Amino acid sequence: MEVILAEKAGFCFGVKRAVDKAFEEAENSGEKKVYTFGPIIHNEEVTRRLEQNGVGMIESLEELSRIPENSKIIIRSHGVGRDIYDAINKAGHEVVDATCPFVSNIHKIVDERSSEGDEILIIGNPGHAEVEGTIGWSHTKPYLINSASDIDNLPDFGDKKITVVSQTTYSLKKFQELVAVLQDKYYNINVCKTICNATEERQSEAEKLAASVDHMIVIGGKNSSNTQKLYEISRQQCNNTYYIQTLVDLDLTVFESASRVGITAGASTPNYVIKEVQDSMSELSFEEMLQDETPVSIRPGQVVEGEVITVKPDELVVNINYKSDGIVTAAEYSNTPVDLTTVVKPGDSITVKVLKTNDGDGQVLLSHKRVAAEKAYAELEEAFNNQEVLKGKVTQVLSGGLSVTVNECRVFIPASLVSDTFERDLSKYLDQEVEFVLTEFDPRKRRIIGNRKKIVAEQKAAAAEELFSKISVGDTVEGVIKNITDFGAFVDLGGADGLLHISEMSWGRVDNPKKLFNVADKVKCFIKDINGSKIALSLKFEDENPWKDAEEKYAIGTVVKGKVARMTDFGAFVVLEPGIDALLHVSQIAREHIEKPSDVLKSGQEIEAKVVDLKIPEKKISLSIKALLNEREPEVKEEEVKEEETAEIPESEEISESLPVDDLLKTEEPAAEAVEEVAEEAAEEAAEEAAEAPAEDAE
Repeated sequence: MEVILAEKAGFCFGVKRAVDKAFEEAENSGEKKVYTFGPIIHNEEVTRRLEQNGVGMIESLEELSRIPENSKIIIRSHGVGRDIYDAINKAGHEVVDATCPFVSNIHKIVDERSSEGDEILIIGNPGHAEVEGTIGWSHTKPYLINSASDIDNLPDFGDKKITVVSQTTYSLKKFQELVAVLQDKYYNINVCKTICNATEERQSEAEKLAASVDHMIVIGGKNSSNTQKLYEISRQQCNNTYYIQTLVDLDLTVFESASRVGITAGASTPNYVIKEVQDSMSELSFEEMLQDETPVSIRPGQVVEGEVITVKPDELVVNINYKSDGIVTAAEYSNTPVDLTTVVKPGDSITVKVLKTNDGDGQVLLSHKRVAAEKAYAELEEAFNNQEVLKGKVTQVLSGGLSVTVNECRVFIPASLVSDTFERDLSKYLDQEVEFVLTEFDPRKRRIIGNRKKIVAEQKAAAAEELFSKISVGDTVEGVIKNITDFGAFVDLGGADGLLHISEMSWGRVDNPKKLFNVADKVKCFIKDINGSKIALSLKFEDENPWKDAEEKYAIGTVVKGKVARMTDFGAFVVLEPGIDALLHVSQIAREHIEKPSDVLKSGQEIEAKVVDLKIPEKKISLSIKALLNEREPEVKEEEVKEEETAEIPESEEISESLPVDDLLKTEEPAAEAVEEVAEEAAEEAAEEAAEAPAEDAE
């Protein structure tokens, strides 16, 4: 076994400086008590050793008030906020500043830029000690960013200047991705690259080393941010990556079949811990060399044929014609959780790969999925070279795309290559089978990239070509409403979209397409026009045209009924039937003069009028209420005759007012007799008045 230790493993400059200063203060403190404000670094072993040397630890300002006066307080490498310095000085303690110089530089940037009015954006892990300390140096409330969704929630800063800093141990790749999103959203932005150079170099080295080994070991404290980043980077390149704090956490038996093992460590990992692990791996390598001197019939990595002897839900016992039987666990049978009793039975033949010749109980550890994976890798490579279309099941929906399983191999399809249009929510693809082609294939780096976008685009192009070959202007087609706008609706015709314009939705007037249709509605329409790849649709079928028999139904002189739909200053539009509107001009609403239609009419009011003009080619109908009123008015001449017959009758005006001529005409007595009776009554009244007059004079 070859054991490779990364050159950049272990303490960085800032961490070594802080740890050395802490041990130095512990040795030279005299009578003064020494404390660190929080753990000096994120490593439990170092914290324990400092405690053994008399260095205590406080983690809050409340604890600061309970320690002996005139103590020494060591500021850890991660740094703290301005308020911590002020509180320590105010309490009369001595400050020993062990803040990493790279972190101090970030504090200076945040202090100066925020005091000048800049908005401060900090890219880092929420709750991390360094990030919390940086926040404490801003004069305004800063914004913390750890994902693209955090950027979506940022406000519009307008013309304000924006300063961006980063946690020194943050992932460089993730930092660059987030900065790219920020630069797309804001223009007045100043990005300060504050990731420590040592961090960049350590991450880059770990990535290269992990891609070249069978197993990778990452050593560091469980709370160490930079160690966690190293593990994530290494895990992407090597599935067999192990995160440990000390040698105690490492199971050496898993490396028995390994040929190359890489070791790296976080910036807060002491050298002696790294050396312990390295020495143990070297001893294991020496032991393997001794074992190799003894001839055996099988070896780790060998592919053998076997027969299944026993089947349990979580393991198989396999006879491989060796002195010991082999064991295949459910995890080594498939990457997909499975009850083995449902897929295998005793007596079945099985091809397996030897992982260990002795698992400690005298049995051989075998793997079936690794044989399938190697076979699948060969098939994937052939498909990549020939650009064949592959099928796989989506087993995971990740923030950046889809993880697809193809015969125990995982293929990653980035979100940008899932479809020909951007899809923010990819959850609908989980457990679905998808087709794709490979655009990148590098099994050594575990980098196999798929492209579904190309397949979708080609399928749509083929469907569009087939659709256009079958359709022509005038054809009736069926489709599904895909999108609705103010000017119309887009209809999916199964290969291409057609536009159903608002003016083609009905023979009548349509104010809002959303009142007629919903997305996913099925519609039957006809093709009005085809212009290149554009299809114009219509629902105005000619056999439903209300104007086809309008010349007969609405001939001039016809009396019609309709409802007032809308009004203007010059008239009102009346709906006679769906698709046919008529104009009632303001001058034709009444016999008297009207300023505007709304003075006498209301929307929705039903009216009766006479057709006075009809122009079929122009689809125009003119109405008149005035003409209808004139037609139904009693004849004037008849009224004049009746007035002449009663002209000589005294007080005829009063009689006329008390009994209109029309009413007289409607009485049962003949008209002449009625007039004579009225005249006699009037004469008698006149004679009585004349007889009374002399008597009054005599008096």
